[in-house]
Amino acid sequence: MFNDIGPLELVTLIVLAVLVFGPDKLPKVIQDVTRTIRKIREFSESAKNDIREELGPEFKDFEFEDLNPKTFIRKQLDNEDLGLKEIRNGFDLKKEMAEVTDAVHSRDSDTSSASSSAGAAGSSGGRIDMTKKPETPGPDDRPPFDADAT
Repeated sequence: MFNDIGPLELVTLIVLAVLVFGPDKLPKVIQDVTRTIRKIREFSESAKNDIREELGPEFKDFEFEDLNPKTFIRKQLDNEDLGLKEIRNGFDLKKEMAEVTDAVHSRDSDTSSASSSAGAAGSSGGRIDMTKKPETPGPDDRPPFDADAT
């Protein structure tokens, strides 16, 4: 219920409770709060049981937590009838990426060897240097003008 409260927040709540209710009234307030929470839980359980009885015997295994969309989808995806676990386990991302990398490297080496044998390759071995910075224009140079764009 309070899973997202950290230790500092808990200490702050305790100090505030002591300041607001006082040390002599605090145990009675805690008892009243726990009694109220217990009654709410009992009421919700009885309501769940009443709903299950009204739905009939075919909904005997019905869980209200299944109405949460995340739980419903997770339960459906883990269903063995669909065969999704085999698909998920059969797909190996590292293997697929290794195959793609090998294919790219073999194609890249084939094209560079073919272009170097044809004499069209430059000093970089047919590869484009992506680390080159574009040359900075001089102070008298104007940027290219596109007449169609204006």
